Amino acid sequence: MFVFLVITMVVVVAAVTLAVVGGGDSAALPETAPEQLVDPLPEDRPVGRADVEALRLPVTVRGYRMADVDDALGRLGAELAERDARIAELESALAGAEATAVAGPDLFTKPGEEPTP
Repeated sequence: MFVFLVITMVVVVAAVTLAVVGGGDSAALPETAPEQLVDPLPEDRPVGRADVEALRLPVTVRGYRMADVDDALGRLGAELAERDARIAELESALAGAEATAVAGPDLFTKPGEEPTP
């Protein structure tokens, strides 16, 4: 009786091992392509709020794919740096225009007229 139980246990363990490993040509679990970024950020225009809200990063066993996260964060960082530079440029131009307007002549008076306060 003991020998029968040992043989049965060996057969069951072997069957489970073959099923998990995938013995021979029959693949129990077929290979699948890795999940790719579903909504990539647009390359032909600046990134907008709707693009960031629609962005869905693929999830792997241990979290998000680092390459996709790095690409998305790099693109968003570049967009923000470009916008910050443009805002600084426009603020500088506005400050220069205000300084010229305060120090320069009144553009709304005709020559020879007194400016009104």
